[in-house]
Amino acid sequence: MSIVPLLAQSAFEPETVEFLVAVYETAWKRVEQSGSTLASPAYRRAAQELLAKRIIEDAQRGEHDAKVLADDAVSFLQRSYA
Repeated sequence: MSIVPLLAQSAFEPETVEFLVAVYETAWKRVEQSGSTLASPAYRRAAQELLAKRIIEDAQRGEHDAKVLADDAVSFLQRSYA
């Protein structure tokens, strides 16, 4: 799953889209490296979508720090679904 289709529905500038794609990729790598069951084939697609949506929501609320965006999205995913 890519974050790009979800961003296509937003009003972000192209530079912001590139930035959010990079944040998403960083956050997803952290989920995979954590060994979480959310990265397993059974849960991967849903977990990726939730992660992407959280990043987009935070960015829409005005967060622009890549580390904060990634940390919050991973933490949200782990708190809510792990």
